[in-house]
Amino acid sequence: MAINARKVWMAGAAPLALALTGCMGGGGSIPSASAPITTTEAQQGAEFHPQLLNQFGGAMSGAQAQYVEQVGKNIAVQSGLGNARESFTVSLLNSPVNNAFAVPGGYIYTTRQLVTLMNNEAELAGVLGHEVGHVAARHSQRRQQRAQRNSILGVLGAIGSSVLLGDSSIGNTVSRGFMQGSQLLTLSFSRSQEIEADDLGIQYLTKAGYDPKAMGTVLASLAAQNSLDAQLQGRGNATVPAWASTHPDPASRVQRALSASQGLPGSVTNRDTFLNRIDGLLYGDDPEQGVIEGSQFIHPELRLSFTAPQGFYMVNSTRAVSVNGQGGQAQLTLAPYNGDLDSYIRTQFSALGGENNTVAPQSIQRTTVNGIRAAYGQARVNNGQSQVDVTIFAYEFANDRAYHFAAITPAGNANTFSAMFQSMRRISASEAAQVIPRRLQVVTVQRGDSVAALARRMAYDTGQVQRFRVLNALGPNDGLIAGQKVKLVVRGR
Repeated sequence: MAINARKVWMAGAAPLALALTGCMGGGGSIPSASAPITTTEAQQGAEFHPQLLNQFGGAMSGAQAQYVEQVGKNIAVQSGLGNARESFTVSLLNSPVNNAFAVPGGYIYTTRQLVTLMNNEAELAGVLGHEVGHVAARHSQRRQQRAQRNSILGVLGAIGSSVLLGDSSIGNTVSRGFMQGSQLLTLSFSRSQEIEADDLGIQYLTKAGYDPKAMGTVLASLAAQNSLDAQLQGRGNATVPAWASTHPDPASRVQRALSASQGLPGSVTNRDTFLNRIDGLLYGDDPEQGVIEGSQFIHPELRLSFTAPQGFYMVNSTRAVSVNGQGGQAQLTLAPYNGDLDSYIRTQFSALGGENNTVAPQSIQRTTVNGIRAAYGQARVNNGQSQVDVTIFAYEFANDRAYHFAAITPAGNANTFSAMFQSMRRISASEAAQVIPRRLQVVTVQRGDSVAALARRMAYDTGQVQRFRVLNALGPNDGLIAGQKVKLVVRGR
């Protein structure tokens, strides 16, 4: 699905926060898990829905999205909700992040990236069943009653859930501002609610005749992908930096889910059907949202590129790209621009501080970066237990268009991102045209095919074998059988 990157990036986190805060409800009784979705719940979900689509790349259409919707509605019926098939809205999101979540009113979501990691229909049904479980158990309403009304993280945490990631823990308003617009900010529930949703998902799989072990196997694939991402990004472990710590991670839930499924009936996986239906699905970054290639970020539509510092990794979303490492965090995005870089920078500092915290630059310096008019400002902020340096570095790409990095580093280390700030450049039309997306390709293993031979067809310069094994849920000693279908990642429009 084509996304207008300028419009998407212009939609900042603040409008969503206001909308969600505005619909926070008071106390009251929680409907039972078998009760139909209420009018109030439906209205609440309908308000969240378009805003969440905007934040996560929009809803995809076509045969693949219809297939996901069909599986989602079928598993929703198993919840016992009186009006499940009619009331649930199932969306396949154009997002390169492994994630799935739900909001009140029967709105459930999975990203295309998470779907590409699955290996059969039962796993898809398990993920969607997990999200149906959150809706049926009214987890959002329970979280709402405990959420802090004026905390953007509290609000987002109150209304959503994540199969992969959990609560983000940021200790101050400035840091919370950095998380806005990043895929590290996920919609989440508590550990106990995530586990309860796993159990409900397993129940729904069993009722539908699917293999209940699928919940455990998809969580195992998620854990393996987390570990591989950490290895490829040089993080050394499968966790994100302390300021974006999450729970519960999939690795801690794999064995529990597999144990819970032991002895339960159900054997349907529909593996080949699933693989045939997702063949050709976009994999990784959508060029219309910008792509990450190693340490370089390229946005062919916005005609810009920059290089992240060594030892840092990037996470791309539809509204921003974040740069993360133990030495600090930065985020590139845009905001409304009236032609005055000084005013633009001061506005971004104010936005980071929020209503009750004043953050302002000590001064603003003008400069030029690779022929682009630019300016930057810095401020030292108390970060609770320590002080940090906050930098806003802005670039004017047109009279009505500017982009900026917002960076946070330990006090005295503001130069951590200096080389990255100076690497920003415009790209040519020919360079933009060379950005070709990756797609999933399903192939049938032929006699004599090996993991190594097929892995060489993966559209990556590094980690081909490891990527192939994780993508196809193959252990380190697992081989291939002639006639089985496997997934590759290749270049193609």
